[in-house]
Amino acid sequence: MNSPLSQSEIEIALSGLPGWRLERDALEKTFKFHTFREAMSFTVRVAFEAEEIDHHPDLHNVYNAVTLRLNTHDADGKVTAKDVDLARRVQHISWVG
Repeated sequence: MNSPLSQSEIEIALSGLPGWRLERDALEKTFKFHTFREAMSFTVRVAFEAEEIDHHPDLHNVYNAVTLRLNTHDADGKVTAKDVDLARRVQHISWVG
């Protein structure tokens, strides 16, 4: 089982993840694109990253905005190192910040 991170570990991780925040026991960020097509291409790219590490986010899309919510279900829905890893990967592939 994955161990939940402490509040201070989460705060340290967030300091290197611009725009991400801790919201109801999850790392969360909304990415805003210029078009629906860009938002969808980003979502597909996120899917490849998530599948590679076998850790799948909650995704929500409305037109040009994609909101990601990351927590670990087998850690009672808390934030773990897996969530931080995926957030870093997503941040790396994002072209909008």
